[in-house]
Amino acid sequence: MPLLEDLLVVDFSQFLSGPSASLRLSDLGARVIKIEKAGSGDICRQLYVSDVRIEGESTIFHAINRNKESYTADLKNPADLARIQQLLQQADVMLHNFRPGVIERLGLDYPTVKALNPQLVYGEISGYGETGPWRDKPGQDLLLQAISGLTWLSHDQTAPPTPMGVAVADILAGTHLAQGVLAALYQRAISNEGALVQVSMLESALDFQFEVFTCFLNDGHQLPERSAVHNAQAYVAAPYGIYPTTDGHLALAMANILTLGELLDCPPLAPFTDPAAWFDRRDEIKQILADHLLTRSTDHWLGILEPADIWCARVLNYEQLRQTEGYRQLGMEMEVRTTQGQRITTTRCPLRIDGERLHSERGAPGLGEHNAHINQEFNLH
Repeated sequence: MPLLEDLLVVDFSQFLSGPSASLRLSDLGARVIKIEKAGSGDICRQLYVSDVRIEGESTIFHAINRNKESYTADLKNPADLARIQQLLQQADVMLHNFRPGVIERLGLDYPTVKALNPQLVYGEISGYGETGPWRDKPGQDLLLQAISGLTWLSHDQTAPPTPMGVAVADILAGTHLAQGVLAALYQRAISNEGALVQVSMLESALDFQFEVFTCFLNDGHQLPERSAVHNAQAYVAAPYGIYPTTDGHLALAMANILTLGELLDCPPLAPFTDPAAWFDRRDEIKQILADHLLTRSTDHWLGILEPADIWCARVLNYEQLRQTEGYRQLGMEMEVRTTQGQRITTTRCPLRIDGERLHSERGAPGLGEHNAHINQEFNLH
């Protein structure tokens, strides 16, 4: 369902944060022209996270740049820059995630582009914001997870700070940028004027933690204290955590400890009658639970807990997840095809509109694949 049909997005961004924003706009029907450096293109084309390559390029690049067009240009070349400026005069949205100062040196900063096209919505992602002593630090996901406090929330109390296993700061910043761009486009429909939308990865990572950070700010600045036993959330009482069983792992969310003790036939939980103790003595409670749950299989415990409406779940890896009917019903996988004809399985947009899943069949573009067509269509010279 092309909700953003006829909207043109010119995307200068690289890696993950900016391209994830333009990916979502593309999923919603916008046309995305990806501006890449002539010769080498988006650095993400060669950013390998495994030994799996698609047509000699990174799987990440193909996952996050599907359904886009590629236009190569040397932005330091006056002729190429002039063509890009002509393209921007006809665009609805421009995105970039250059470090502060780079876009100004290229002559594509917001005031300059606004003079070319006052109706354009201009979106940018930085690592740490446009001002302050951190503005020139590299906006890399692991570094943002580290500096934002996020890594202090994961793993057990005695373990070192632990990052999430996905590029969460990148993807969150891209999500927030897409949200801001959509809001600005709505306002443009009313005012007929564009806007500057700015997001930093640090602000996105902090917003991601609004629940626990607000607790910290309103609790005398007491730092969150991770549980020493199967930690899952620093501010939640026992039994919250993941526990080993004889054949796997079981996730337990919030539950009444006394009820849990009766259901599991675990008498050592009976003395914990005061709900306050479920937090104050959570490590003791969780250790009792851990020892008890290790005696039987995951299926055994699920068979007891799920009928009693206790919030619990089996812990699955990707392959196990794909074997479940719940996953199959979602239809999260789709197949796209590259220009060279290779088929790639990836995830679809998670949104549904009027019950319709959003799919696309076109894979990521070859470097500079669409230059000639775009030059002709937009009369770039």
